[in-house]
Amino acid sequence: MLDHIILTVSDIERSLAFYEAALKPIGIKFFLPYKGENGHPDLWGFGDGEKAFFWLKQGNPNPEAIHWGFAAHSNAKVDEFHDAAITAGAREHIPPRARLEYYPGYYAADVFDPDGYSFEVVHKS
Repeated sequence: MLDHIILTVSDIERSLAFYEAALKPIGIKFFLPYKGENGHPDLWGFGDGEKAFFWLKQGNPNPEAIHWGFAAHSNAKVDEFHDAAITAGAREHIPPRARLEYYPGYYAADVFDPDGYSFEVVHKS
């Protein structure tokens, strides 16, 4: 089980704006800034408003090193995410569609964020 991920981004303000807009349709929001101390970096936490599980930090991104997927409650939410992400400045990677090559009921969309990270939102029915 995955508890959290910390993503290094090149421009924290740009990435905060992007992820706030792109993740809104699937109920993930920015709510927890963490001021680092004693060598721990500043972090910006996204989640459900109670638990943060997706964190951003300022630094040198490495888009080839990671891919992740957020869960959506329906195919329609995958579509809403895709539209919001593209509007917020994402580059198209894989448009929303069924991915029967993985297994029946897998529906997803992949985009590239402002730093070039590829991530997906998926509904598994």
